[in-house]
Amino acid sequence: MNGSFASFSTKGDFAYDALRNRILSHEYRPGTVLNQAMLARDLGISTTPLREALRRLKSEGLVELDAHRDARVTELSAEEARDLLEMRRALDPLAASLAAERRSSADMDAMRTAFAGLKPLSNQPEVVDLVAHRRFHRAIYVASHNELLINTLDGLWDKADRYRLVGLEEKRDQARRDETSAEHQAMLDAVVAGDSATAAEVMRGHIRSSLGAKALSRLSARPGQVR
Repeated sequence: MNGSFASFSTKGDFAYDALRNRILSHEYRPGTVLNQAMLARDLGISTTPLREALRRLKSEGLVELDAHRDARVTELSAEEARDLLEMRRALDPLAASLAAERRSSADMDAMRTAFAGLKPLSNQPEVVDLVAHRRFHRAIYVASHNELLINTLDGLWDKADRYRLVGLEEKRDQARRDETSAEHQAMLDAVVAGDSATAAEVMRGHIRSSLGAKALSRLSARPGQVR
C-alpha cells in the first residue's frame, strides 16, 4: 500500500485521488485503457474501492467504463474545449464581479493566501502547480457566495484541467508568464477593492488568453475537429 494512504478516509478516496492525478498529468494519456486488475495491484487495493473511484471519475467525464469493466481515459476534443471555454467566458467574469461585491474578510484572507502560493506554470507543470492555480481561482468564485455558480465552476474545472496541459504545449516566453501573473494580481486587487466592473473585465481578458483558449486553438487545428 502506498504510504500516503493514511491521509485518506477510505481506499476509494485514495484510488480516486491517485488515478485522477495520473489522468490530469497525462501520465495516463487520453485513450489509455485502464485494466482494473492491474490497477488494483498497482495501488495495493481490491477492485471494490477501485470501481468506486472509477465511477467517480466517470461522473467527471475523465474515464469511460466498458462492458468488460475495464476503463478508458476519455479523449480530448475541440468540441468539449469550445464548450468549456464558452461557459468560462460567461461565468468566470460573473463570479469575479459578485466576489467584489460580496467578499468577506475571510474570503480576502483566502484569496491572498492562495495568491501567495501561485507561480507561473512551466510547460510541464506538476499537478501541485495546477492545483495552486485552481485554488486561487476557486478562492475568487467562492467569494461570490452563490452556491449554484460555485458548484458549476467546480464542475468546469474538473473537466478543464487536462485541456490546460494541451494549452501548455504552446511555448510561452517570460513576458507572457509575467503578463499572466499581473492578471492574477489585478484580479485580487479589484476583488479586494470591491471594484466589480474591473474584476469582471480583468477576468474576461484572462479567459481570452487562457490555456483553455490555447487548447481549443490547437485541437481545432487537428484533422477532423471543429473550427
